[in-house]
Amino acid sequence: MEFSNIEESNGVITEEKENGNEINEIEQSKVRLMRAFVEREDPSVKEVDDLMIRRFLRARELDIEKASTLFQKYLSWRRSFIPNGFIAPSEIPNELAQNKFFMQGADKQNRPVVVVFGARHKPYKGSFEEFKRFVVYTLERICAIMPAGEEKFVSIADLKGWGYSNSDIRGYLAALSILQDCYPERLGKLFIVHVPYIFMTAWKVVSPFIDRKTKNKIIFVENKKLKSTLLEDIDESQLPDVYGGKLSLVPIQDD
Repeated sequence: MEFSNIEESNGVITEEKENGNEINEIEQSKVRLMRAFVEREDPSVKEVDDLMIRRFLRARELDIEKASTLFQKYLSWRRSFIPNGFIAPSEIPNELAQNKFFMQGADKQNRPVVVVFGARHKPYKGSFEEFKRFVVYTLERICAIMPAGEEKFVSIADLKGWGYSNSDIRGYLAALSILQDCYPERLGKLFIVHVPYIFMTAWKVVSPFIDRKTKNKIIFVENKKLKSTLLEDIDESQLPDVYGGKLSLVPIQDD
């Protein structure tokens, strides 16, 4: 049996015999087939790298038809929602003023660590449309700072102080839809910490809309095991100081 790993170089998936990982020939073949199909429908896809196509395939269990449908919807969404190719800070002043989203270090797999404070979310300030643009702004920022060869990020959602005034079911569902449908296979793991009991009311509404793959990446952390749980994935030198680590929090707009 031959063994190899998939090397990512300039967004192209190649094969290299190394590290005892079996070549995923089926996956690579499906990337090529999907690319050929979507390029016929939309020639601009030639500018898209293989890694993006692979993420959409993986999000749909390597089903080319379902992945292509999702990908084409994404392309249409992007043209209408981000016509300039980016969200400017001037478009989301109310969301940025809440100072609720931070990027901080990397985990042991070199995935960027993102921290969001749920109690700082004020759904009554700004608009629903601005919030959606803020979600896209944060995801674009995260993807832009990922090291070469890395596709995923880790998030810590801190709900300390969260109450009903912070609850935003419509916003949560919109953010979930954007993450799952437009940035599939980007989330590596989500730690939900300092969870108040009343949050579970909102969770019961939102959780049925979370797909199985995403749900498997979510971990509710007990307060007494908070630091030890985070340290399993994040070295103390890369852990935010608010959780006993060494790094200070940096607002996402300042990173």
